[in-house]
Amino acid sequence: MQFERDLAGSTALVTGSTSGIGKATAVALARRGARVLVSGRDEKRGQEVAAAIRAAGGEAQFLKADLSDGSSVRELARAAIAAAGRVDILVNNAGIFPFGPTQEMTEETFDRVYATNVKAPFLLVAELAPQMAERGAGAIVNVSSMVGDFGQAGMALYGSSKAALNLLTKAWAAEFGPKGVRVNAVSPGPTRTEGTAAMGDGVAQLAAMAPAGHPGTPEEIADAIVYLASSGASFVHGVVLPVDGGRAAV
Repeated sequence: MQFERDLAGSTALVTGSTSGIGKATAVALARRGARVLVSGRDEKRGQEVAAAIRAAGGEAQFLKADLSDGSSVRELARAAIAAAGRVDILVNNAGIFPFGPTQEMTEETFDRVYATNVKAPFLLVAELAPQMAERGAGAIVNVSSMVGDFGQAGMALYGSSKAALNLLTKAWAAEFGPKGVRVNAVSPGPTRTEGTAAMGDGVAQLAAMAPAGHPGTPEEIADAIVYLASSGASFVHGVVLPVDGGRAAV
């Protein structure tokens, strides 16, 4: 099978890419010719993802990062520049999603969710988008969630963090778009990943509400991310693209 190489010569940093949607995105970007900087907390899994990409003929390097505080986020940005000289595509995929009643969410959990889901993307964009703007080109794709658009019991904390990311996507599109940097987001519906396995039947129950009637795969979400990162979406700015099996339509 032949793959397009339209992203050849570009470097993509994908956060949280040691598994799930992030891993699928890293693989998909590499197939399109991008040099991929795989990042995450688990060095063993990260090195395996990077090695698999290289074994398939792509370019990849693992950068360890947990994104739990501002210094670790800035360190990742610096490490990416040191490794590749520049970042042309940033995929803010890393996220945590504890579910449960509001009264059961501790302040520590609240801080951890917002540090990873909101603060980390904010600081990475602050570090990397200005450099893209100086070159007059770049693409940023944020990975949101369908529960950032509507209320769902047990998802107040997680959903609110993704609602914040949706607004940031639009604000950054307005801020950096005139300088050649496109900023968009995907809003996945229920997706079968290692992270959602703990939800058991909950994933299928959520998916049953949508026309597709079944959960998505990481590869299906990754395809949408790659589209937004590619020149095929050159006139797309500030979009939060639902990739949810049609949930947004009902």
